Amino acid sequence: MAFDDDLAPFSTLNRVRDMLALVAALGHRDLACVVGHDFGSPVAAWCALTRPDVFRAVVMMSAPFGGTARLPFNTANVPPAPAASAPDMDAGLAALTPPRKHYQTYYTTREANANMWKPAQGLHAFLRAYYHAKGADWPGNTPHPLAANTPAEFAKLPRYYVMDAGLGMAEQVAADMPTPAQIAACPWLPDRELAVYASEYGRTGFQGGLQSYRVGRVPRLSAELMLFAGRTIDVPAAFISGTSDWGVFQRAGSFEAMQKTACTKFIGAELVDGAGHWVQQEQPARVVEFVIQFVRATRS
Repeated sequence: MAFDDDLAPFSTLNRVRDMLALVAALGHRDLACVVGHDFGSPVAAWCALTRPDVFRAVVMMSAPFGGTARLPFNTANVPPAPAASAPDMDAGLAALTPPRKHYQTYYTTREANANMWKPAQGLHAFLRAYYHAKGADWPGNTPHPLAANTPAEFAKLPRYYVMDAGLGMAEQVAADMPTPAQIAACPWLPDRELAVYASEYGRTGFQGGLQSYRVGRVPRLSAELMLFAGRTIDVPAAFISGTSDWGVFQRAGSFEAMQKTACTKFIGAELVDGAGHWVQQEQPARVVEFVIQFVRATRS
């Protein structure tokens, strides 16, 4: 996978098409529930939103779905008010002291893949630090809602979300590398399992995943989603993450909008103690129990 490859295969609607193809290939007409974590969470949400006949319920994990965009309304009859120029978040973060940058912006850059694929500390050590920093074991994870989506509020996010301007992600998380004793005491990601991740990412690199962050900055691919402007998720929906997961609150208002407006049959949200961003690994028994209880409730 190369930086300059076509981004269309990574568009949201193409991911939904892939999910439909997988369901059909496995011999099913519909599913009791679709579950997605992190970047898979909005994909699961869009599956449920666009094809509720196939995806009968949805569980989103770690990344709330704040809803669809809305088309300008009644502009043919009422002259639209002059649009206020949207603040440039990247410029605002760069103007902070010290200067910062958003990780999603960094992930769209050409250098991001090489920085994480061939880090100075080695790929295994980079992944260990990254997983540690975003989990409940890292004491810096004390999430809370942000007051607004502004540079000043975003600066409250940990540096694996809003990075130092001059660092790559490999350098950013190196300071949070756990000690050998902490690694040995980590039951949810022992070194033998992390070695599988390091081996596979060492073979493939990260560009395939990073393409997803670039899709939203391609107008023709973003415009596809306007077909569903104003639509809601109308199948039963739920959300689960960890109490130490900043991903729940990384964008002000999304967690609340998911529950109040984006989903018309929202069953409930649970933040699990003893888990950060990797809730399905840190607290797998509770996640499985939550999903099973949710599916049984929706069927009844």
